[in-house]
Amino acid sequence: MRFVYPAVFEKKEDGTYHASFPDLEDCEADGDSLEELMKNANEAMFNWIDIELHEDDPCLPPASYPDEIHLKNDRQSVHNILVHYRMVEGWDE
Repeated sequence: MRFVYPAVFEKKEDGTYHASFPDLEDCEADGDSLEELMKNANEAMFNWIDIELHEDDPCLPPASYPDEIHLKNDRQSVHNILVHYRMVEGWDE
């Protein structure tokens, strides 16, 4: 199964990066480079979805449209993050 959610990336003043997911409560990631941030954001989103799907009554919110997300400053940008999630345990590609 594929999940796509927008993340707000921001370059911080110290040169590192931060990402937050407007639709996924408390889902955030950091990285020293954009490449590291992408990897960490993907992992954070995967973990958030995994935890939610293991709840008794899972509730995945609908994804916002990236062009409707309000950015606070010019150091921010919106990027869609894609996660592949296997719903069947024990299956390998």
